[in-house]
Formats: sequence, structure tokens, C-alpha cells
Amino acid sequence: MNEGQAHEKISVVIVDDHPFFRQGLRDVLDAEEDLEVVGEVDDGALVVDQVSQLQPHVVVMDINLPSLNGLQATRRLKARQPQVQVVMLTAYHDDEQVYHAIQAGASAYFPKDVTPLQLIEAIRQVSRGNYVIGSQVMTPREIKRWLAKEFERFGVIPGEREEKFVPLSPREMEILLLVCRGLSNKEIAYSLGISHQTVKNHMTSILRKLDVEDRTQAAVYALRRGWVRLQDTTGDLSFDEDRQP
Repeated sequence: MNEGQAHEKISVVIVDDHPFFRQGLRDVLDAEEDLEVVGEVDDGALVVDQVSQLQPHVVVMDINLPSLNGLQATRRLKARQPQVQVVMLTAYHDDEQVYHAIQAGASAYFPKDVTPLQLIEAIRQVSRGNYVIGSQVMTPREIKRWLAKEFERFGVIPGEREEKFVPLSPREMEILLLVCRGLSNKEIAYSLGISHQTVKNHMTSILRKLDVEDRTQAAVYALRRGWVRLQDTTGDLSFDEDRQP
């Protein structure tokens, strides 16, 4: 927030697909004299258009969203509205995902069990141009050093546009969803009308692309990164390539 905004409220848009969570967060933020919730979004694909219309200072965004996950939505939003700050929330704590969230353009990252006071202070900090990871507040210069340090762990050049993750095909994503639902290879083959060997070939490709050792790790990987949401592990769902980061 620049000097001209010093005496106005910090406007916030909440992005989450759970109405109960959005309402609870709205109540918490609106109780603060210097904060004002100006809108809510329930789908990742709608974030850029809605934020462009509402022009908030800060977006509080869940990483697990329908249509487009939080990382994808943040990249698109920052490309169009670089002045808007993003606070990312997630149900999972994953050090690598923190790194990718900041690299995608988020200014803060918290698990969803963050306390109201922590989140409120983080919103204030990012509106001033700072970054917040857990209890640590960093300046833009400090976050660049942090990204450079994390590069040594995760091997992605800070600021690069390319994805680290090798994209899965639509069929591989379909199979990965069924793995998350607990189906065996034989059950997946029957469900999709393909051979057992074809499923095994796809699973080999999935494990190789994700650099994991087994189907359980693949399922956890997909859930943590928002490729598959917990709600998606029951019922029917179709995938497209844009579902992935």
C-alpha cells in the first residue's frame, strides 16, 4: 500500500470454494477497523476477472480451488494485476509448496489453522509491500535472498516462468484421480474400459514424471498441490490439462 492509501481501509477479496469458511473469514476481517472485505470468489477461473473489477489491495486465496488451483490463479492474477498482493492459504504444510507459492507471486503463505491475529497482521504486512512466511516478515530484498536459498533445495531458478513439474496427460490425470479414490489398477482398467497393462504403463509414467516411488506418494503429491481436491475423491470428475500447475 502506498502513501496515498495510508488512511484508507485495506480492501480484501476472499477466494475459497467453501461458503462457511468465506463467511467466517469475512466476519473476522470486517471486525477490524482498517480492513474491508469487498468481494468473494468461489472458483479459481474467476479470480482474474473479479479482482480486475473489484481492485482490492489484498487477495486471500485458498490453494485448492475448482477449475484453476491457487498457484495457477496467482500467476495469472499477478501477470494482469501486479499491484495486488496475495496471501495463500492451504490445508497442507509443504516446504516445497511454500517456495512455489512465493515464486508464483504470493506475498504470504499459511496453513488454514493460522490464527485470526496472524492472518490479520499478514494482510497488513503484505499491503505495505512485505512478505510473510509463518512468523517471519521479509522485505522484497530479503525474499529474493530467501528464494535464492530455497533454490538450492528445490532446484528451480527464482523468477523463472517455466514449471518445474512435468505435465501429466489428461488420461494420466484421470487415472491419478482414481488412484486418489483408492481404486486398484484392475478397478481403474474396468472403470475406464482399458486394459490392465495400459493402466500399469500409465502408472509407470505418472510415478516417473512426479518423481515418486509409489501410488500413495503420487496421491499425496496431487492432493498437496491442489491437482486433486478432497471433494474430488468421490463422485465423477473430468480433467483437462489446465488443471495442473
